[in-house]
Amino acid sequence: MKAYKIPEATVMRLSIYSRYLHQLMEEEIDTIASGDIARGVGVSSAQVRKDLAYFGEFGTRGVGYKVEELYSHLMKILGLDKRWSVILVGAGKLGSALALYHGFLDRGFHICTVLDIDEKLIGTKLNGVIIENVDVMNARIIENNIEIGLVTVPALSAQNVTDRLVESGVSGILNFTPRVLKVPNHIILRNVDLSVNLELLSFNLGYHYKR
Repeated sequence: MKAYKIPEATVMRLSIYSRYLHQLMEEEIDTIASGDIARGVGVSSAQVRKDLAYFGEFGTRGVGYKVEELYSHLMKILGLDKRWSVILVGAGKLGSALALYHGFLDRGFHICTVLDIDEKLIGTKLNGVIIENVDVMNARIIENNIEIGLVTVPALSAQNVTDRLVESGVSGILNFTPRVLKVPNHIILRNVDLSVNLELLSFNLGYHYKR
């Protein structure tokens, strides 16, 4: 692999490419050109080639890419050639929706532990997983070798929950709260604020109509 810093936008496109390739595999398509991938996902063929070039040489000039082979390469690059154990903290409406989303498991992310502090929820099941008290967080993370935490608690509790996840040994956290969280440098933190995406839509729609 070339020793370049990989742009985050490239990694996001790789995920899109992999999903499109999986679709092609289901359609029993064996080979595809960069131009066809580009048209399928809405980018330029030069962009496809540039993104893939960060990770080596793929495909054959004049022939294209073997769909299944390229898909396997991308899954490995994205770290999706293994199963990831995930802990979900916060079993409210958003947390429940995430736990029930089959797309995570399809991509190798297994929510094996769900925690909350609501006594009405503790002991019930969410997508086959028993909701437990947050007090067992450390034990479950060690027991299930969990590396990824999803935070869907109220904003005021988010930093405390994040601190406990870090102390318990997770390496990556996906934050679904609007709270700006602080984590040590060795922790990978991603923020998913749905309102921000709506604001991006409103900006683009407003800007489009004002031109």
